[in-house]
Amino acid sequence: MSEDTARRGDGLAGVWKRVRRFPTPVAYPAALAFLGCAEVLVRVGSLRENLALALLLAVCTTLPLTFVLGAERAVVVRAWAAVAVTSAGVLALTPFRALTLAGVVAQLASVYWLGRAGASRLSGALVLPYVVLALVSQDSDATRVTAVLVATLASAAAATGITHHVRSAALAHSATERAFADTLLAHAARGERARIARELHDVVAHHISVIAVQAETARLTTTGLPADGATRLLAIGDTARTALTEMRRLLGVLREDADAVVTRRPQPGLHQLMELIDESRDVSGSRTRLIVSGRVAALDPGIEVTAFRIVQEALTNARRHAPGAAVDVELRYAEQDLAIRVRDNGPGPGLPSDLVAHYAGHGLLGMRERASTVGGSLRTGPAPGGGFLVEALLPVRAEAVV
Repeated sequence: MSEDTARRGDGLAGVWKRVRRFPTPVAYPAALAFLGCAEVLVRVGSLRENLALALLLAVCTTLPLTFVLGAERAVVVRAWAAVAVTSAGVLALTPFRALTLAGVVAQLASVYWLGRAGASRLSGALVLPYVVLALVSQDSDATRVTAVLVATLASAAAATGITHHVRSAALAHSATERAFADTLLAHAARGERARIARELHDVVAHHISVIAVQAETARLTTTGLPADGATRLLAIGDTARTALTEMRRLLGVLREDADAVVTRRPQPGLHQLMELIDESRDVSGSRTRLIVSGRVAALDPGIEVTAFRIVQEALTNARRHAPGAAVDVELRYAEQDLAIRVRDNGPGPGLPSDLVAHYAGHGLLGMRERASTVGGSLRTGPAPGGGFLVEALLPVRAEAVV
């Protein structure tokens, strides 16, 4: 591109920027008024006797459009300006026959913007004078044809403006309804979170704190308590206090209006599984092993949390229903999935009724829900050769999570 061409392009861009900065509500009517006056001067032969009046009517049919355009105009101001345009247009058409093409354009713009502003009745009423002129005019055929043409085009312009206003109002109403529904939903969700928080605080937290107090009291007041029993009671108290700490964090999440600042930790993952195994071994005093096979890789955070919670629940069940039993936790990494296998050498096929009831209730339900949430599956039951087995199969790729 040559330097002259580039300079010319910059000049045109500058002119366009200046045109865009020019106040549009004034620019268009002024341009129409100029064109209307020019048309009158071109038709000076037929308008020689009323040239001054024709020029005045050309201005009166266009310049009032300034008060019709613009989003900030009040409807009353638009209405009076549109009435002025229509009155001047009717006078210009008959008896002076001086209605210009610019005046027709201003008339169409007036009824359109009135309809768009919501004054639909006035927008339609301003078409009626041209309809009456078309029906009762006794002047030349040209005047009648012009009246019919203006009435037809003005009706279409008014209908277009009214349609635009109705559509905009419908969209605004729909947006308001959606915002109101979202507000109600958010309010209901906050209320439900507050209710859950109250239940956890008033019921569950109370019972856990009682467990911690009773365990500590039993450890300190029971005479002749073996050292192993004191260790177990101390572990029970520590576990209860840890549960209370976790519950306080959960309450802080549920209750956004909590006064205290809650310290939050990241969600656990498989990298913390060894700590969980060590904790289970220390609490139960039984042998707990972690067996890992396959190529270890970082998984989706949701998958890792789910795997950690399933192993945690399985170890808790093993301590509760098969105390002292050895537990093997096996993770098998494959290309498409992660297999989790937790097996203890407890009662096995001769499961007590309370264990069967537990696995048929919230314990199994919670693990199954966690697995299904990430697109996995879970199976539990007596293990071959004795003991109890928990098996889960989880996807490893993020796109597989549903």
